[in-house]
Amino acid sequence: MKNSCQHSSLHLPQEHFLHRLHALQQEFLHISPQAMQQVATEFNLPLSQVAAVVAFYSFFSTQPCGRFHILFSNCTSCGYLSDEQNLMQLLSQQLHATPGQTRADGLVSIDETSCIGLCNQGASLLVNGIPLTHLSPDKIAQIAQRITAHIPTAEWPVEWFEINDTIYQRNLLLTAPLVPYDALQKAIIHGAAETLAIIQQSGLNGRGGAGFNTGQKWQLCREAPGDTHYVVCNADEGEPGTFKDRVLLRDHAEALFEGMSVCAFVIGAKKGFVYLRAEYRYLQSHLQAVLARRRTQGLLGRHILNHLDFHFDIDIVVGAGAYICGEESALIESLEGKPGIPRIRPPFPVTHGYLGQPTVVNNVETLIAAAHIVEHGSGWFNSVGTEKSKGTKILSVSGDCQLPGIYEYPFGVRIQRILDDCGAQNVQAVQIGGPAGKLINVTEFDRTISFEDISTGGSFLVFGQPRDLLTIHRNFAHFFAHESCGFCAPCRVGTQLLKNNLDKIAEGRGTTYDIEELKQLSSLIQHHSHCGLGHTAANHVMDSLQHFPQAFTAHLKQHFTAQFDLDQALKNARQITHRDDAAAHLD
Repeated sequence: MKNSCQHSSLHLPQEHFLHRLHALQQEFLHISPQAMQQVATEFNLPLSQVAAVVAFYSFFSTQPCGRFHILFSNCTSCGYLSDEQNLMQLLSQQLHATPGQTRADGLVSIDETSCIGLCNQGASLLVNGIPLTHLSPDKIAQIAQRITAHIPTAEWPVEWFEINDTIYQRNLLLTAPLVPYDALQKAIIHGAAETLAIIQQSGLNGRGGAGFNTGQKWQLCREAPGDTHYVVCNADEGEPGTFKDRVLLRDHAEALFEGMSVCAFVIGAKKGFVYLRAEYRYLQSHLQAVLARRRTQGLLGRHILNHLDFHFDIDIVVGAGAYICGEESALIESLEGKPGIPRIRPPFPVTHGYLGQPTVVNNVETLIAAAHIVEHGSGWFNSVGTEKSKGTKILSVSGDCQLPGIYEYPFGVRIQRILDDCGAQNVQAVQIGGPAGKLINVTEFDRTISFEDISTGGSFLVFGQPRDLLTIHRNFAHFFAHESCGFCAPCRVGTQLLKNNLDKIAEGRGTTYDIEELKQLSSLIQHHSHCGLGHTAANHVMDSLQHFPQAFTAHLKQHFTAQFDLDQALKNARQITHRDDAAAHLD
């Protein structure tokens, strides 16, 4: 179980705590008790806090991993499992390895992980943190050959690691790249107060899904008392089915850093952070190069664009594998070098954020939009969209469609329009906003993407008629059970029970009683979990019980059956008595 201890804020040495642990993980392929003690001494922390952090994040391990550490994505779009094949099992067989364990000689370890943000790239994996896409049985065989021959990944075919994204629809943000310094220069000319007014007049709401007004957030932080203000970019894009921030980080980093700098100018921040999800660590060097270039151009550092009182710089902090860190207060906890457990709110980050100081947390798309708004004006931005949803929304479209990729639409676009554009036919359901979002059926395809109708952080998963929705729900339920931070019982226990019930129904051992149990559990999780992510963990089940009840009832038995296998429960007894004849088994 993940440790749920919370600790007081701490001032960190120059090397970030999570980065130090990652370096040890890379060097020794695990983090030993001795290494934890060493880090505790280096950072002047209690050993218990170091151990809590190591236990919390899935990319840290206390047991040695293989020299080739392979993590298959188990997402419904970029996952290794299909009706025809199990690619993780195939590679494990060819390498004589057991999933979840390191091979005896230490060469390889194979396991699965949550969505790695490659949902438009086919079945995908990470090998020593590097993404490898478009997996097939033939490619699996070639991977196995290279690992067996101890060939380092640097000598594997370069094309294996290429990620080619297609942008099928462009609008305000994706039509033309932002020229470096243009927005920042205009912000300085306007002044902080007028720049804030431009953001407020634009009607920009946060693009992470919650939709809080950006101008209001900046104003609250700007007016909050505190010695230091901070800007934090939430680049922890962990919702399954979402990959648009990965594309923005790669192709629009200049606009992102421009947006962060504009925000810093408005709120009076001198320091900013990009919190990058661990699965995107391979983007770190690219982002650092863009930051270095901006420093040489006088766009970061002291006296930015010769403004005497404008000093601001940005650091990148890479997470270590925790979906919950997409929640802004959990992200701040992680940024402070602690387990990413959501805080009790209020107070909110705008007044008590990083190190207890006023902090703006915006996601990648929001900050890029802010830079464009300052460059082109609020009227340019709110000329598209709806009355309550100004501007555009960038969607990550994947699943059962011919053209998975990136689509940017004005708010108010109909679901059916998106399905037509991506070549989706004979559609059974669409999951909007990821597993934590909303599941709709064909009767709702005339609804729109907007804050007043269906809101989304960017995930748009298409499920065709051949899909077994119960299998989809099991995948989602296993995801939430695995990713619960463990702080509160409704989420920690409830998601496990939800997973167990769905497993029982899928295995043909469920009854109508289990449907009622699903409803009660879902309501409990929704209304009593500690944080917003916990509140939404059962959304997919509740939506499906309403719109697709047959997904569950088709698998039910007519009479009660135990949740555990009685015959399997006697396995230990048979081993002890050395009996395995027919009489030692239950019919």
